[in-house]
Amino acid sequence: MDAIDRAIVAELERDGRLTNVELAQRVGLTTGPCLRRVQRLEADGVIRGYRAVIDPVSVGRSFEVLIDLSLEAQDAETVERFETTLSQADEVLELRRLFGSPDYFVRVAVADLAAYETFLSQRVMTIPRIRNVTSHFTMKTVKPVKPVKPVR
Repeated sequence: MDAIDRAIVAELERDGRLTNVELAQRVGLTTGPCLRRVQRLEADGVIRGYRAVIDPVSVGRSFEVLIDLSLEAQDAETVERFETTLSQADEVLELRRLFGSPDYFVRVAVADLAAYETFLSQRVMTIPRIRNVTSHFTMKTVKPVKPVKPVR
């Protein structure tokens, strides 16, 4: 990746809805070379996709919880069962396996505290071999995962 590729990536991170014409202007290229670079960045896996950032309040998922979770064992069957089960849960926004303790970091979004209690007791705690779960409730998001430019 050269400086122009990095500029293209930076502009698309700020606003993935840019037209090719707007993007080309911002990075100092004509439209043809700009489009070819974007297509190459997509083909190479540098640009993995585009998405809409949805207001969690609007879809009933404004209650976010961060969970530290440890398993009783790290054997392949236990890990696979846990990861498969939680990966399929719509409430799970992010699931990371960590080095050290805890074993996992889970980011969950639900409607409210009652919905979280249901998720925890009926989805998480029913997975075999969970040793410890610690829930952290967000007071305020100071810096979001990725700053989002408002839709025009």
